[in-house]
Amino acid sequence: METVKVGIREFRDKLATYVLESDTPVAITRHGDTVGYFLPARRKKRTEADRAAFAEAAAKWQAVMEEAGLDEEGIVADFKRWRKERSREREQSAER
Repeated sequence: METVKVGIREFRDKLATYVLESDTPVAITRHGDTVGYFLPARRKKRTEADRAAFAEAAAKWQAVMEEAGLDEEGIVADFKRWRKERSREREQSAER
């Protein structure tokens, strides 16, 4: 499935369009780095094959997480820690 990349400001400005009309996943970027994804929950013509593909992808992702000993809470905590560190690094760079 193809992903469309858009900046966070564009995504925010056109949020209603993406939420109501998008039929492909959207990678949301900030300064070129992907910061999140929007996965449309409904499509005008979602097929059973699409549902099966999403279920398969979710099962594979769950297996990867279990194999690595990860859970959702740990991933979120790691992301918050990474984001905080990155913010500090950017502040230090700006001060130089």
